[in-house]
Amino acid sequence: MTDNNSPPKRVFPTSKVDAQAARHVPSSPQTESAAYKLAFQDTEFLLREDLRPVRFQLELLKPELLLDEANIASTFVFYGSARVPEPAMADELVEAARGEKAKAVAERLRAKSHYYDVARELARLVSQYPLDDEGKRHFVVCSGGGPSFMAAANRGAQDVGKESIGLNIVLPHEQLPNPYVTPDLSFQFHYFALRKMHFLLRARAVAVFPGGFGTFDEMFELLTLIQTGKMRPMPILLFGRDFWNRVVDFQALADEGVISQHDLDLITWCDSADEAWAAVQVHYDEGQQERD
Repeated sequence: MTDNNSPPKRVFPTSKVDAQAARHVPSSPQTESAAYKLAFQDTEFLLREDLRPVRFQLELLKPELLLDEANIASTFVFYGSARVPEPAMADELVEAARGEKAKAVAERLRAKSHYYDVARELARLVSQYPLDDEGKRHFVVCSGGGPSFMAAANRGAQDVGKESIGLNIVLPHEQLPNPYVTPDLSFQFHYFALRKMHFLLRARAVAVFPGGFGTFDEMFELLTLIQTGKMRPMPILLFGRDFWNRVVDFQALADEGVISQHDLDLITWCDSADEAWAAVQVHYDEGQQERD
């Protein structure tokens, strides 16, 4: 058999071919039944309780495959509140507040709004990291895809003409991707666990801005993974020392003996984008020197 007369590479039709063919099956009581649908086209079947392991796998695979296809080797993750306004809107928030307590909360949100610009600038810096020798992209901005600090991160990448990732999640109240996320890198999740996994699978640095329950959840899981040796150490950059020390007494945890004193070294305190990016560069330069 000559090369020009070699056998076909595929023996069976692809699932895509059969899926297209299934659309043109003649109507009958049998073909109209849900039982006759191809399993991978049967949405109701895929949503059954028994299919949860399959849905887990799908939420793991879809972003993983698309990020691989986009040549994204590593990410720079941004965590933070969805409620802190950008500086241009901060005064309006205070003016709209009614009542002494609401006014005080609005003032505190306004005090944190300058970190929006810090997050945006940090995203600009990290997004300009060059491609490696294989054409892979590193330190690609990745956020939760929502507003506030997340939008600032995606916006900073867009400022310098670079793509960025948004990992949204379905919530009882509507949550749409912010307009700065690259459309083809905008993902939606059902499972928080899988979303958090994708935050960290490619992460090589994480910036944490003031935030609430979601930010706490993401940050403390990251700290725990590194503390317990489940992840390699990476820069964990905390912005807003006054905020964090007010809501979490990190030193008290060490003083009480529930963490070690050296666990506090997992945190790098930062005030500016330049300071944060410099800390990341030092971390990886020192790591390279150790390997050499």
